Amino acid sequence: MRDIQHSDVPVAYKNQQFLDSADARGLRILSEYLEPLSHFRREKIRDTIVFFGSARVHEAGGPLARYYEEARTLARLLTEWSEEIRHLSHRFVVCSGGGPGIMEAVNRGAHDANGKTIGLNIGLPFEQHPNPYITPELCFEFHYFFMRKFWFAYLAKALVVFPGGFGTLDELMELLTLAQTKKLDKKMVIVLYGADYWKEVINFDALVRYGTIAQEDLNLFQYADEPETALAILKEGLTRYYLKPDHPLPVEESETPAIAKTAIPEAGPTK
Repeated sequence: MRDIQHSDVPVAYKNQQFLDSADARGLRILSEYLEPLSHFRREKIRDTIVFFGSARVHEAGGPLARYYEEARTLARLLTEWSEEIRHLSHRFVVCSGGGPGIMEAVNRGAHDANGKTIGLNIGLPFEQHPNPYITPELCFEFHYFFMRKFWFAYLAKALVVFPGGFGTLDELMELLTLAQTKKLDKKMVIVLYGADYWKEVINFDALVRYGTIAQEDLNLFQYADEPETALAILKEGLTRYYLKPDHPLPVEESETPAIAKTAIPEAGPTK
């Protein structure tokens, strides 16, 4: 019988075979919560403006090509505005799914303004790969869709949804449901960008007519068709809900430093 040396038996947290097993799924899920959390604290990210939209929208052409440049412009304008806010933490950082298309456009726009920008990527067999405009310290790769969605929702104070397909619809509907059912323990400004697209793809009025949503649920979001219109909606809502009413811009540096230390809001997406 061979003597077993200590070096022959790895400790559990260094045992790759165990970490890749079904028994360690809970650890893998937890790591997709804790690793981003540590990065956001270190980078002093307090809150985000999340953009959703199709990975298949390209700058070069196609029926939705204009949305690439408009997403880029809006992200740049928002980042320039947020950079004017004096605070110990970074406020209203542009966040995308980290891939190509609309996601690339918004990270690119924030990069144009020399701001930090987040990419919450996910491993997929096609389409999804990190775009080069994400701040390196804020580029993440997720395995689990639900943990990626958690980080979209947890820090978001505003949501901008550009035209997209199944993934965009899924992400939009989840956040609308959280807002409708008051599971968001915060105010979230929601903008559907491209009114013609959204009114054709989703008939919200029909949902009201059939009684499957309430009339007041239509107040959960607003439409915009130009970057300047979306910017005005977002600035008004974010200032009203999250910046001091007596000093809407800028917030004083003397605000409680404990917030900057954690960089994570006291309440997450759900109660």
